[in-house]
Amino acid sequence: MATKRPGFARVDTDRGIAMDDMDHKSSSVDIGKPGFIDTGAKDGLKVSESARPDSSEGGDEVQTGETMIVSTAEDLVTNVIHVDDDPSINPWTFRMFFLGIGFAIFGSVLQEIFYFKPQVIYVSVVFLTVLAYIAGEAWAFIIPRKGAVGRFLNPGPFNAKEHAAIALMASAGSQSALSTEALAAQQLFYGGYPSHAAGIFITLSSQLIGYGIAGLLREVLVYPTKMLWPMNLPITSLLETLHRDKVETKKSLKFFYIVFFTLFVWELFPQYIFTVLEGVSIFCLAKQNSLVFTNLFGGASGNEGLGFLSICFDWNYVAGLGSPLWLPLYALTNSFIGYLACIVLFMGIFYGNIWRSQDFPFLSQFLFDGSSNSTNYVVYNQTSILNSKFEIDHSLLKAQGIPWLTGTYVGYLITTNMGLTATISHMLLWNMDDIKAGWKWAHPSNLKKMLRPEFWTFWKNQETPEERLDRIYKDPSLDPHYKLILRNLYPEVPRWWWGAILLACFITGMTCLYVMKSTLPWWGFILSIVLTTLFMLFFGAQYGITGFQFNVQPVCQMLAGYMFPGRPLANLYFTCFTYNALQMGQVLAKDLKMAQYVHLSPRCTFTIQVMGCTIGAIFNWVMMKTIVQNQGPILKSIQGTNIWSGQNVQQFNTLAIAWSMAKDMFSVGSRYQWVTLAYLVGFAAPFPFYIASKIWPKRRIFSYLNTSIILWYMGELFVGINASIFCYYIIGFLAQFWLRRYKPQLFVKYNYLLSAAMDGGTQVLVFILTFAVFGGSGKERPFPTWAGNPDADVHNIDYCMVNPANGG
Repeated sequence: MATKRPGFARVDTDRGIAMDDMDHKSSSVDIGKPGFIDTGAKDGLKVSESARPDSSEGGDEVQTGETMIVSTAEDLVTNVIHVDDDPSINPWTFRMFFLGIGFAIFGSVLQEIFYFKPQVIYVSVVFLTVLAYIAGEAWAFIIPRKGAVGRFLNPGPFNAKEHAAIALMASAGSQSALSTEALAAQQLFYGGYPSHAAGIFITLSSQLIGYGIAGLLREVLVYPTKMLWPMNLPITSLLETLHRDKVETKKSLKFFYIVFFTLFVWELFPQYIFTVLEGVSIFCLAKQNSLVFTNLFGGASGNEGLGFLSICFDWNYVAGLGSPLWLPLYALTNSFIGYLACIVLFMGIFYGNIWRSQDFPFLSQFLFDGSSNSTNYVVYNQTSILNSKFEIDHSLLKAQGIPWLTGTYVGYLITTNMGLTATISHMLLWNMDDIKAGWKWAHPSNLKKMLRPEFWTFWKNQETPEERLDRIYKDPSLDPHYKLILRNLYPEVPRWWWGAILLACFITGMTCLYVMKSTLPWWGFILSIVLTTLFMLFFGAQYGITGFQFNVQPVCQMLAGYMFPGRPLANLYFTCFTYNALQMGQVLAKDLKMAQYVHLSPRCTFTIQVMGCTIGAIFNWVMMKTIVQNQGPILKSIQGTNIWSGQNVQQFNTLAIAWSMAKDMFSVGSRYQWVTLAYLVGFAAPFPFYIASKIWPKRRIFSYLNTSIILWYMGELFVGINASIFCYYIIGFLAQFWLRRYKPQLFVKYNYLLSAAMDGGTQVLVFILTFAVFGGSGKERPFPTWAGNPDADVHNIDYCMVNPANGG
């Protein structure tokens, strides 16, 4: 995909939504630990009985005034979502395909643009869903239904299944393909890639191969009730609200329009006219000649500083990594602790001069030469150590010397690696019951089914809907929504359809890797698919159960470094077909579950997902090529600008080069050995808090602190525009603590829609400005310099001192 701060999981902005925040006409859910769904918690999940839909009666309200305890995943999905379906509702309309393709293109273009921003922003699927509703309703109202052509173009009222299908197609398209990052790196740092056609096809294959794997594993990842995929519940609730209560819809849409257009107009100021509003730092305004102040308080420009206590008026950056209005208080608190610890850690590393930190920039993702000093940063000449095949020549490496990383970047790598293994141990310690329940599929008796020939002979699927219903309907582990789909006899997608996608992508990927001179051997490509399948089973299952997504990119690049030493391009493409394929497979599984919740037919879901992914991949490539061609020098600069940045491509390439010389840089005994040792330290990190919670069970602080989240966020500030982070937490605490506790009716009614409207108005304007004035179409039209839009060569955007060694 969804971004990103490099190394953090690329997902859409709706992943961290707490289920207790959903605006649903007939449900109100409360989860103890949002982000780690404890379906077996003692206190359970509470839902008002007076507002609970009775699925057996088609969703009628039960007026008892009592409180029901929802303690299982099945209780959750039947109380939050109506278990009823009208098979006569037709999603197969021209309107659905036209709008779905349009929003898939819009989302993919917007997401790729955001990927080359100083701080990556994710395209919100909630935002696209609301826009799709507006467009669909307008279509049904405006286009006449006269004659055969009129009825074809406008078959009637815009229905819920059309809307869901458009949202799913847009979701599949609104991802940023990691292969475009690899292609951009090859174009910027390796002299280009041999074939544009191969570039397109490698993007398609790396995106769809994860779809094929996840599709074959859908009986494991999607159909069981325990595979909750909780991030789908808010958007599913929104779809029900929009299509069940027209009175409430009108009021909500009026509110949405007001906020949407207010933000659309307002964002013109911090984005273009009055850029100081991106980050107002009282400290830098008071002292404009101090690099210490720049490093600590600056942050309105890319890779400037930590942005501590800066005030940001630009929603584009405040909600860039996900809206603070939706981040659960539990996750918000732990991430804020990590944020504060990150400031202490980074300042300590730099001013303690650990790893010669003061000889390199405070924040940067480049490799640096050992001849660098505090007044002259020398970027490592990676081409001088590569032979004609773009492999590392060890004799040239010896002459050039081992490259250096900035101290803050090393700190990020260490805390991220610690966070990965801390997540595993945290889940084992605090969520063991959920893991056991969700992994019943891993029981030997179930795994034996995978050894049967019929499991893998996917081209032989002669089972009718009636036969499938008889065979598995009584399985108690199946989601009730899937049982409803079975009962309504929707034709299932034959397994060979997914197998055909996997086979086609395998052949295409293998061919393109050789055409692209990727240096990845055939066995490495096969191994990447095997690893992706294993990762999909375990990390995909965990994501489905808990809503917490592991980021395996550092692990993939580490494995590639030791398997393909001296081959940075092999590292890039191996990561595309492991990490990226896993991300896309999880997107498919998540969206398959959403289709199950809205009772969309499996074959319709298959069609729109494959179409959306294909369209998105093509337009990802087109936008990458356009941006790299027009903004190449900026993308290769250390700091970039407040509009464009190559930080993601730089860090991806940096890790590829660095891990290609893993023995000299990261192995035990080498300069950055703690990057590797961090995996062991991180695994042990949660144990002290777990033991303390057992010794002092009444002190909830020990169970409330989540070391995995804290460690993940201890590297948060290593890149991008950081002036927005402090405001992110202020707004988050205001919404999740004050508004939720003291104004609960306002919170439930408007918080969710407010977030979608603010995201929408902001993202539409940024999309327009990108092509109108920011150079997305080839010609940049900067706003005249004035006090509110300072010359970045003299001052940073927030008037903090520019580091002369950065070229300022």
